[in-house]
Amino acid sequence: MSLQDKVAIITGAASGIGKEIARAFLEQGARVAIADLNIDAANATAAAFDPTGQRAMGVAMNVTDEAQVDAGVEAVVATFGGVDILVSNAGVQIVDPIESFKFADWKSLLAIHLDGAFLTTRACLKHMYAQGRGGSILYMGSVHSKEASVLKAPYVTAKHGLIGLAKVVAKEGAAHGVRSNVICPGFVRTPLVEKQIPEQAAALGLSEADVVKKVMLKDTVDGEFTTTDDVARTAVFLAGFPTNALTGQSIVVSHGWFMQ
Repeated sequence: MSLQDKVAIITGAASGIGKEIARAFLEQGARVAIADLNIDAANATAAAFDPTGQRAMGVAMNVTDEAQVDAGVEAVVATFGGVDILVSNAGVQIVDPIESFKFADWKSLLAIHLDGAFLTTRACLKHMYAQGRGGSILYMGSVHSKEASVLKAPYVTAKHGLIGLAKVVAKEGAAHGVRSNVICPGFVRTPLVEKQIPEQAAALGLSEADVVKKVMLKDTVDGEFTTTDDVARTAVFLAGFPTNALTGQSIVVSHGWFMQ
């Protein structure tokens, strides 16, 4: 289950969960492409993690741009000699009730989560199949891949959709040794979640403290946020799992918020 010398592309990896996964993969011996919309942040993250420039690189990647995704993956393959792991992590959140949700926001959110997952998967699968050494594709789902919450219609829709995509990739990729799984975190206190706290407080008429206690963490077993380290440890485990015994699955990491 070693990641030694495996090549990983992680989208949205200049901050939050993606950044912690990149750190964990590098610690396990992988070579990592920090793919992000913000190329300056991606390059800075790569340089901070690997001052030698031998095991980490920044890649400009708008995951909704087909040409940029394909070019980014080709650049990683040219630099590191292939690709073994994709972590489709890039995402955004927009909070609003359905009756006032802007169609443009709906399309934008679904494009980032679903189109981005498809485009990066397709680009990486071509190389994984041709290399003949298998691979692992991880999608960043959410407890909202299993449950619904108010104000989050497109997010819940997108996160449910990732499970369907992962199952198809698991079936198609099996003959090539490519596994596909979904990580489903609970609330992780990243900038994405920090932004939601005042938004939900305003929409629900609650204090920010009550949003955290009575909305975000009310169904956990211990009242604790999931951490980026919790998610990164799960990603290391899934990325390194050596057989098709663990594929097409969705693993919930939520302090008991959702129990399967």
